[in-house]
Amino acid sequence: MEKYLNDFSTDQKELIHILHRAQAEYGYVPPHAISAISAHLKISESEIYGVLTFYNAFSLEPRGEHVVTVCMGTACHVRGGPQIVGELERKLDVDVGQTTPDKKFTLETVNCLGCCAIGPVVVVDGKYYSQITVKKIDAILSDYEE
Repeated sequence: MEKYLNDFSTDQKELIHILHRAQAEYGYVPPHAISAISAHLKISESEIYGVLTFYNAFSLEPRGEHVVTVCMGTACHVRGGPQIVGELERKLDVDVGQTTPDKKFTLETVNCLGCCAIGPVVVVDGKYYSQITVKKIDAILSDYEE
C-alpha cells in the first residue's frame, strides 16, 4: 500500500480516493492499509473506520471472486426480492454479507439500484440481470461457476 500512497498528497480530501485504491488492490481494505493511510494523511484510524463503515462501497472483509448484489428497494422487494435473496442464500449456503468458503461468491443486498422498472434486479460483478425470478437463479450462477 505504501507504494501507492506516494500517488496521493497528504491532504485529507484524498481519503476516499486512497480507500478506493486500496479496495481495488486488495479486494477489501485490510488493517495494514488503514494504518498506512492513517500515517500518510495524519488522521486517526477511527476516522478512517468511520468512513469505511459509512459507505457500503468499501469492505473490511475479503470479498469473493464474484459479488452478487440483490436490490431490496421497494419495487424489487414487492416483486420478490426477499425470495430471491432466500434462494441465493440457500444455493450459495451463506447469509447476506458473507462469502462462500471457497471465496467464489459474496452475497450482498442494497436498498435501491435505481432501476425499479426492470426489477427485481440482481447484479453480479457489475452485470445487471433484470426481472429475476427464483427459477432464473441457477442460470445466473452457472455463468460464474467453473
